[in-house]
Amino acid sequence: MTGFDIYPAIDLRRGRVVRLQLGDPGHETVFGDDPAATAGRWRDAGARWLHVVNLDGAFAEAGAANWAALAAIVAAGGARVQFGGGLRALDDIAAALDSGVARVVLGTAALESPELLAAAVARFGPERVAVGIDARDGRVRVRGWQAETAVTPAALALGARAAGVTTLIYTDIARDGVLTGVNAAATAALAAASGLAVIASGGARDLGDVERLLALGTTAAPGRLAGVILGRALYDGHIDLAAALARAAAD
Repeated sequence: MTGFDIYPAIDLRRGRVVRLQLGDPGHETVFGDDPAATAGRWRDAGARWLHVVNLDGAFAEAGAANWAALAAIVAAGGARVQFGGGLRALDDIAAALDSGVARVVLGTAALESPELLAAAVARFGPERVAVGIDARDGRVRVRGWQAETAVTPAALALGARAAGVTTLIYTDIARDGVLTGVNAAATAALAAASGLAVIASGGARDLGDVERLLALGTTAAPGRLAGVILGRALYDGHIDLAAALARAAAD
């Protein structure tokens, strides 16, 4: 498989690095108050990408501290930044990209404002706009995962493709932050159904998750498995980032 990337996650809440369990803001673990230092740790291990999430924005809360943290992460350089959380207007998307972010991720906006998604892709290009599909029990959730919809991941993926999107991030909410293993089969199925590049997210537990995704690469055709986001497993020491990067590079 070519083009498979490892994305260390940096979830920001009130300017701190945190992890949530199952997306629940009431179950938060703080892993540091210096996001730029955390980013440097992952860059030093060889990360080419960082996945940064503004959780305050996703929950429709004031997120000035997170935007300041994002600026510090970008200013340090050394890795491309994929950024999402609360980007629901074209001006917000432009601000993120103008700050030096390589790619934005639209979740709620992609579902609730398809015209905004199409406008963003047309203005900034498909390589700079991805769609985050966050689902539980086969239904997409929005507004920081707090609101359930009747939309299936496949339906949203096809809508994103029609808007010109080429990259999706698929999160199985039921696995996020609890180390139960990434849903590799569902990720591959979504890639096959949409024909797009799909990054797996939610529940990555150990190096075996990277192995499973790499092994399923051919089942994703005509789409492809484009990478995996690693969160809690990195912070708890269950996955060595350098080892994961080396395994992905060797495939």
